[in-house]
Amino acid sequence: MAKPAKLTRALAEDMAVAALTFIAQDGERLGRFLTLSGLEPGNLREAAADPSFLAGVLDYLSGDESLLLAFAANFQIDPSSIATAQRLLADDAVSGEYS
Repeated sequence: MAKPAKLTRALAEDMAVAALTFIAQDGERLGRFLTLSGLEPGNLREAAADPSFLAGVLDYLSGDESLLLAFAANFQIDPSSIATAQRLLADDAVSGEYS
């Protein structure tokens, strides 16, 4: 059996962008996300350019089990990989890896 590819920052970022897109495809999901994040539709794209925001998207996703499982099923990924990607992005943001 082949080993899964190591999760890189680039793959973690791609996963976060896919999660944000997944959330944005449903008006109710997006409304809840915007309310909890304090963002507005007009500044969502700008926020998505911030790596710490991407970590927050995955954190938000991980905090809602039904949303997490729906996303994982939709993209045919292991739900635990989402938490791994979130930690990778959060650790890089804290360490200044993005600077």
